[in-house]
Amino acid sequence: MKILDLHIDGFGKFHNRDISFSDGLNIVYGKNEAGKSTLHTFIRGMLFGIERQRGRASRNDTYTKYEPWTDSGTYEGRMRIESGGQIYRIERRFQKGSKSLSIINETLGKAEEPTPALWDKLRCGLSETAYTNTISIGQLKCATDQGMVGELRNYIANLNTSGSIALNITKASAYLRSQRREVESQMVPEAARTYASLLGEIRKMEQEIASPRYANQLAAFRSQKNQVKKQLEDRQKEKEALLEKAAKGRQILLNSQFTDPDSVTAYTENAKQLFADHQAAQEACAKKSRILLPFLFFLLAAACLGGSVLCLAFPALTARYLSLPLPLPAMGGGLAGLALVFLAGAFFQLSKGRRFKKERGRTARLLSEIFSKHLGDSSISSEAMEALEAKMGEFLRLSRAVAQSEETLNRLTQDISGLQAREEGCSGQIEEQQRIQWELEQKLEHLDACKTKAESLKHVLAENERLQEELDAIDLAQDTMTTLSTSIRDSFGLYLNKTASDLISGITGGIYTSMSIDQNLDISMNTPTRLVPIEQVSSGAMDQIYLAVRLAAAKLVQSGSDTMPLIFDDSFVLYDDERLKTALKWLVKACDGQIIIFTCHKREAQLLTANQIPYHLITI
Repeated sequence: MKILDLHIDGFGKFHNRDISFSDGLNIVYGKNEAGKSTLHTFIRGMLFGIERQRGRASRNDTYTKYEPWTDSGTYEGRMRIESGGQIYRIERRFQKGSKSLSIINETLGKAEEPTPALWDKLRCGLSETAYTNTISIGQLKCATDQGMVGELRNYIANLNTSGSIALNITKASAYLRSQRREVESQMVPEAARTYASLLGEIRKMEQEIASPRYANQLAAFRSQKNQVKKQLEDRQKEKEALLEKAAKGRQILLNSQFTDPDSVTAYTENAKQLFADHQAAQEACAKKSRILLPFLFFLLAAACLGGSVLCLAFPALTARYLSLPLPLPAMGGGLAGLALVFLAGAFFQLSKGRRFKKERGRTARLLSEIFSKHLGDSSISSEAMEALEAKMGEFLRLSRAVAQSEETLNRLTQDISGLQAREEGCSGQIEEQQRIQWELEQKLEHLDACKTKAESLKHVLAENERLQEELDAIDLAQDTMTTLSTSIRDSFGLYLNKTASDLISGITGGIYTSMSIDQNLDISMNTPTRLVPIEQVSSGAMDQIYLAVRLAAAKLVQSGSDTMPLIFDDSFVLYDDERLKTALKWLVKACDGQIIIFTCHKREAQLLTANQIPYHLITI
């Protein structure tokens, strides 16, 4: 695999930047803080991604360190690589919350699913840990020679015993021993008895809580109270509006001296009777006086009375001429005379019209008062009477409406009283429910505490039961690790020693011919004349050995014939010019793949140019 070019939309200090690489050796030159480490990290991020840490770790993690310096918010880029004769374009967005990844096969012109199999092919079987500890090569980050010795010893020992830089057999053994001591101190003998007691209490509490008494009806009662409250408000508003309407109508009736429909009806009938009496009196007064008829009745009455007197004065003549007993003519004449006198007096009164005139005046006065009060005009006429009847009809309808409103008000008052009682009942039920729910919460808190204790004890019991099994597992792990480390040292370790020895010989120009590790993991370097302990090797030579071991590990862990480019990030800082020239010549011959060297010095390019070694220079 080889890297063709990079396009950075936003990563650290770079924005909209393109960088191309060629086959063979690439020298990326830049002064300190020019962005070499940024490019190195970008390549690793395109291959393995960059995850943001959580909490305090996110303040100084790789994601935060290389966020774009510009305010564009673009945290992404793409890298084109060639693998297996095909060209792929890897596009990544690192921004948290909108991360994305796509792989385009430009040779076939289609998008590829980023499956583990495809990644294994593109990354030549390397994990991020293996990549970081093999082909991605930086200088030793130790302040003293003794620190360099420790790092190199640990690196070689781990590879030699476990086949991976990510494993440390010595630390793992110490950890297992520590775990065994910790497990042995975790026995709690009284846990079973306490656990049984808690289970009984939990069952009792659960039965109490399951009672219908604790069913939560608070929401239902609150909803019911809200409904009653709304109905009560509606009734109150309706009552207030009706009260105002009835009061206005009642005031109008009172102003006209009416109290109810019967009073309006009686008043109307009285007015109609007065009008009828007035008309009758007026008609009677309009007739001419007749004196003759009463006079004739008086003459006849006088004749009848005179005849009756003659009958009583001359009884003999009466008996002789009338052939009747004496009392009958006298009585008949007297009665007839009296009747005629009465009729004459009656007709005399009628003829004079005094009574009718008086009646007409009385009715006219009363009607004038009525019409003036209700119609604003005292004129007496049939039209005025019709208008009065219409007015009284309005009063009658108003009085009936007021009476109906008052009946409705009585009904509303009763409804409001009932609703107020229901509201008070709902409030009482809500208070009772709140008390019950508070009691339930207390029980639930107690139940939760019991369950928490029981769960803790259950865990302790489980721990007690498996303590011995865990101790046996730790012993088995210790034995297995020892066996496996021996096996790895006998297999992978041999290949590592042989490969590293070949590389060490070339990179040191034959000063050291091989490397050996004894059973105590002590490392020695072989020269043509003697065996040199690693502690006696110079810093420059130690850095060369470190490089050789990493390259050897890279060869062993990469799968297939395709290999990743070798990337050096200021890896030759401790090399003098002679060592650097030897290392560069050896790298070009030993590595037939792509090599990328990040450096802040110009001497690499100068030495390559002086020795006529082809390379591609990239300046940032």
